[in-house]
Amino acid sequence: MADTYDMIVIGAGPGGYVAAIRGAQLGLKVAIVEREHMGGICLNWGCIPTKAMLRSSEVFHLMERAKDFGLSAEGIGYDLDAVVKRSRGVAKQLASGVGHLMKKNKITTVMGEAKLTGEGKVSVKTDKGTEELSAKNIVLATGARARNLPGLEADGERVWSYKHALQPPHMPKKLLVIGSGAIGIEFASFYNTLGAETTVVEVMDRILPVEDPEISAFAKKAFQKQKMTIMEKAIVKQLDREKGKVTAHIEVKGKVETHEFDTVISAVGIVGNVENLGLEEMGVKVDRTHVVVDEYCRTGVEGLYAIGDIAGAPWLAHKASHEGTMVAELIAGKNDVHPVRPESIAGCTYCQPQVASVGYSEEKAKEMGYEVKVGRFPFIGNGKAIALGEAEGMVKTVFDAKTGELLGAHMIGAEVTELIQGYVVGRQLETTEEDLMSAVFPHPTLSEMMHESVLDAYDRVIHI
Repeated sequence: MADTYDMIVIGAGPGGYVAAIRGAQLGLKVAIVEREHMGGICLNWGCIPTKAMLRSSEVFHLMERAKDFGLSAEGIGYDLDAVVKRSRGVAKQLASGVGHLMKKNKITTVMGEAKLTGEGKVSVKTDKGTEELSAKNIVLATGARARNLPGLEADGERVWSYKHALQPPHMPKKLLVIGSGAIGIEFASFYNTLGAETTVVEVMDRILPVEDPEISAFAKKAFQKQKMTIMEKAIVKQLDREKGKVTAHIEVKGKVETHEFDTVISAVGIVGNVENLGLEEMGVKVDRTHVVVDEYCRTGVEGLYAIGDIAGAPWLAHKASHEGTMVAELIAGKNDVHPVRPESIAGCTYCQPQVASVGYSEEKAKEMGYEVKVGRFPFIGNGKAIALGEAEGMVKTVFDAKTGELLGAHMIGAEVTELIQGYVVGRQLETTEEDLMSAVFPHPTLSEMMHESVLDAYDRVIHI
C-alpha cells in the first residue's frame, strides 16, 4: 500500500526544499525525496562552498594589499587544505539546516532514488528496499550536473569538474579553465588570486557571454591586469594527459596551438538530471536534457511539474526557489499566483571584481526594438569605493526612452552582487527613471552609484 500525500517533491535542492516548505505552510501533506544531499548541489557543491572559498581568496588578496591601507603584514600565505575544510564546514552546516527545516514543517523525507511509475505514483529505491508513494501532484526538482565533452572528461587528477575544484588534490601552478561562464570565471578568479598562472578559454567572442558586452570588456581588462590569459573565440580540441601535466590543443582563428598545463578545469555548461525518472513512459517532453514546461512549470502531464535547473535557463538557485514557491501555491489552489519572469532574475558572478545584472543588455533592448537611454557611473567617482580601496568598476543602466521603464542594469566592481537587488526591486515595482532619480540614497555608500547612473542616462549626473 503506497503512502499518500498531497504533493511529492523529487529533489531537495533550493527549488525542491522550498517547494516542500511552502506546500506545508499552505496545509498540504508533503513528502520530499532526495538521493544524495539535503540542499542539493547548491548548498553542497555549488553556490555556498564556492563563495566560502572565494571569501578566503578575497581576504588573502586584501592581506597582500595591506600596505595600501597603511598596514603591515609579513609572511603572508595560505593553507589550501584549511581553506577547503572551512568551505566544506559551511556547506555541511547549511545542509543540516535543511534537514531541520523539513522536520520543523512536518515534511516526510525519503532518502533514495525516485522514479515515476504512473500518474501520481513514485517508487523510491532506498537502503532498506523500495518505498511506494502516491500524490495528486508531483514536482520534479532533480537539478543538473556538469556537462562532459568528449575528450575533455574530468578524471579528478589533472582534469577537474567543479566538484574536484572544490576539493583539489593539489594547488595548480599552471591552470587552464575551459569556459568563462559564472562557474569557470569564479574558479579562475579563486586559483589565480592564490597564485596559479591561469588561462581561460571561451568559445564565444567574449568572456562572460551572457553579460552586457561593455561589462564583459571591462571584466576582460580587469582579469588581464591580474595576469590572467584570456583566449576568446577559441576551442579546446583535445587534451593529452601525461603524468603531472596536460597538453591542450587549442584552436584559435583556424590554427591549432598546443599549451602545457598541470591542471585543467572543465566548466562548459550543465545537463539536466532527466535520466531514469520514467519521463518517457509518462509522456513528458524533454528537449536537450531539460523538461519542457509552460510559464507555470507545468509539464503537460496532469499534476506533474518541473522546476529549477531541470526546467531550463536561467540555471540559478533563486529562480528555482521562486518556481518552487509558485508551484506549491498553484497546487494549494491560490488564485493570485504569478509566473516567474526570467528577465527579472538577477545573475551574480563572485569573481574579482564581482559582476551582477538584471534585465536586458543595451544590445538586447535595441534588438527588441526599444529606443534606449543609457547611463553609466564609474567606481572612481564614488567616495565610498575610493575609501574602500575598490575604485575599479562601473554601474550601467538601460531605460526605455519613451516610458522611462528600467529595462536593465549591469554592474562590475566591489559588492555589486549585493547592490543589484535594488534594481531587481525597482523592476518588480515597475519603477520609472523619475522614481529612481527622486529617491534619496544614503551617503557615503556604493549604492549612490546606482543613483548617479540613472541621473547620467538623463544628462543629470552630478559627480562626473
